[in-house]
Amino acid sequence: MSALEPAATGVLNQPCVTNCVTHVTRLVADLDAAEVFYCAALGFRCVHRGAEVVLELGRETLALRRADPAATAYPADSRSNDLWFQHLAIVVADMDRAYAHLCAYRGWQPISTGGPQSLPARSGGVRAFKFRDPDGHPLELLWFPDARERALWQGRGDASALFLGIDHTALCIAETRRSLRFYAGLGWRIRYRSLNRGASQARLDGLDGARVRVLGLRAASLQGPGIELLAYRPPGRRIDPSVACSLAGDCTGLGLASDTAPPRSLTDPDGHRMVLRGQPANVGASTTNPKPPTSPKFFRNSQKCSSPSPSSNRQNPGKRQN
Repeated sequence: MSALEPAATGVLNQPCVTNCVTHVTRLVADLDAAEVFYCAALGFRCVHRGAEVVLELGRETLALRRADPAATAYPADSRSNDLWFQHLAIVVADMDRAYAHLCAYRGWQPISTGGPQSLPARSGGVRAFKFRDPDGHPLELLWFPDARERALWQGRGDASALFLGIDHTALCIAETRRSLRFYAGLGWRIRYRSLNRGASQARLDGLDGARVRVLGLRAASLQGPGIELLAYRPPGRRIDPSVACSLAGDCTGLGLASDTAPPRSLTDPDGHRMVLRGQPANVGASTTNPKPPTSPKFFRNSQKCSSPSPSSNRQNPGKRQN
């Protein structure tokens, strides 16, 4: 399913269980230049070169596809709270070394001010740095403190590995309740949450007074990147439907639990596009049988959400930021 094809409505006629994010597709102006940047500056390796370039970092996959010549470029004045924002969080073994390595290459633009930022314990205690690739797509370098490191990243890579893999893709949203209902319908559940604010968050986002509620979601399988929902207050600008098929349009691939379902293109409530693809049953399989999605639970007086599974927060202890 081409990332340039019109996306269908985000309303599903029936619940649909997905196992994982199989890959994220990004539309670029120059395939060769984009491949060089991701491989040289960020440690990716090319595993396929054709109509699209398929790159791997650790166990995660990024696909680069040449945009239509008539496509509109990624908006130059984009901000971290704009609703078309979608970044990839790349986990690094050493933030200072990773940042220095990135600075040796040209073409990218910083989002964060003042270099990598250390977030307070209430936001996960991570170090992070946000920037844009040569086509304007947002990226994040992410380092976990040893004491709070997610089990997913323990033992990843050899001793010399600097860039370890893609932890999640983060999407800006306007309404937590509406977006969570959509992703719950695809079988995704809350694994962690935090309310991020303060001076370090403002510098990380390059956004004065940044205040964002972060919800980390995972599907039945723990393989592949997670999805983070970023609800900034106030929210930024909405996606213009007239440029939905532009360089700004990232397409997230979701693997279905069944390999018999045909690919289907759809958008979430804020216009983030994705393609549902069937996979063989043994690909991305969970150690437990996935259960049919249930309706998410909400607190009455705010956008704070709780997972339908009371054990979900124990699987990834501690709060995390985007």
